[in-house]
Amino acid sequence: MSTVLIVDDEYVIADILAFALEDEGYMVVKGSSARKGLDILERDRPSLVITDYMMPGMNGAEFAREIRKRAAFEHLPIILMTGGQGREGRSAPDLFTRVFDKPFDIGAMLAAVAELVGDTP
Repeated sequence: MSTVLIVDDEYVIADILAFALEDEGYMVVKGSSARKGLDILERDRPSLVITDYMMPGMNGAEFAREIRKRAAFEHLPIILMTGGQGREGRSAPDLFTRVFDKPFDIGAMLAAVAELVGDTP
């Protein structure tokens, strides 16, 4: 079973996405900030990260850079979901594997997760 880490300070979005992923058979762990996400990353070693851009303390791009600094995670797929920074995310393919603009199609997100994790849960 693949583990997906969702990092978003908007609990409703994180919960809806988590429920959808769990329904597909994924194990989901959530963090409400990038700092918490980094702790969870080391502890749970997920197969994929989905992160928001606008978060307190550290934004999604800074979070992705921190992930990429860790040798074990330099190739970890990271999906950015954003309300307004999609252009910035798309211009950083070294940080983000995919970018979804909010509101996004949940089916498209689930398809991207399945493709990037490389398995069906």
